[in-house]
Amino acid sequence: MRQFIRRTLQKLNKLTVEQIRDLLFSAAAEIDRLETVLDSLIEGILVCDTEHNLVLANKYAERFLSLNASEGTKPIWTQIQDDIVAMFFETTLQNGDRVQEQEFDVEVNGKQRLLSFDVLPLVRNWQVCGSLIYIEDITEKRSKEALMRRMENLASLTTLAAGVAHEIKNPLGSLSIHIQLIQKATNTNKEAYFKEHGSDDSTEMARYFKLLDKYLAVVNEEIDRLNHIVVDFLFAVRPMDMDLRKGDINEIIRELISFVGVELEQAHIASELRLAKDLPAINFDERHIKQVLLDLIKNAIAAMSEGGVLTVITEATDTEVFISISDTGVGIPEENLSKIFEPYFTTKATGSGLGLTLVFKIIREHQGEITVKSRPSEGTCFTISLPVPQKERRLIGYGSDKEDTAYHGETSIEELRRLSSLA
Repeated sequence: MRQFIRRTLQKLNKLTVEQIRDLLFSAAAEIDRLETVLDSLIEGILVCDTEHNLVLANKYAERFLSLNASEGTKPIWTQIQDDIVAMFFETTLQNGDRVQEQEFDVEVNGKQRLLSFDVLPLVRNWQVCGSLIYIEDITEKRSKEALMRRMENLASLTTLAAGVAHEIKNPLGSLSIHIQLIQKATNTNKEAYFKEHGSDDSTEMARYFKLLDKYLAVVNEEIDRLNHIVVDFLFAVRPMDMDLRKGDINEIIRELISFVGVELEQAHIASELRLAKDLPAINFDERHIKQVLLDLIKNAIAAMSEGGVLTVITEATDTEVFISISDTGVGIPEENLSKIFEPYFTTKATGSGLGLTLVFKIIREHQGEITVKSRPSEGTCFTISLPVPQKERRLIGYGSDKEDTAYHGETSIEELRRLSSLA
């Protein structure tokens, strides 16, 4: 089409008014088609001239960066609200750098999204005539990659389970038994000594018995701690026997908040429950779901050492129930967010690093998902989604009502993703 227009323009003086009008209509139609193509892309496209002025932006780019196309021709960095992205564009374009897959966390319509930017030279007739910026939303892509890593890590743990059970758990049991035998013998000798020499605690033997009791108690405590780690490890890798029964998740939440009520009061933490009325009943294993929710609540309490607010929210669509547990604590550093569900990752001095791994495994066994959002010094929010049992689904039909153009009862869940965004 461009070649045709170019050849036609060379003969413009020979064209009639009607032919010129047809040419303009054709050019307008071609431009409209190209704009439609650009606006139909699910990636953002920005075009700048040689002075780095923004001359073209498709709809997705405007949405990603909250651009205002009516502002006129200005340097692109002056039209971007995010200061970090604006500085990146200013530095990159002025230096003439070529950049690929530069990632930034950007707030899009009130939600944090991970965007990838490519900055390329715009070339025409072997001459650079501007810059082309390609923007891709890779939030879901990175989430899926993290999910795959966690699943692979869980699978790798299974191959080690038998060896761990044989090589660690059995010797620990033997150590525990022999420590108890030593304690029994020590108590017998201690009783005989004090019976013969009286109850004077200042003698050298009395101090010896006291010190020996202290050391044996430490050994017993460490054996118990190692045994708990091994038990958690085996629980994490063994297939779970789920007893799924239909129930009200709101009732479980109220029960757990009441259970930790004294602990919340002592920690100067206020609890806020925003539980949806008429929440649909879902299938879950009560024991395991209680463990998940209690672990998340305990983590929230630990994150608010100076007090704060624990908020639990439930919401639902026709297909999913969402449970959001958020705190106003110290938050999680960005570099740790992708690791917290991985086995053995912990920031606690005495943690096994398997708590959130078990949480993740239990939720996956329920055919659900768990996500986390956090900002340092602002707090953390875990969001669990569990499926609602479906009684009826209708196939897509042509020419039917809006309700029948999708599976029965399904609605968009994008609105509910706000549960995982911090206030």
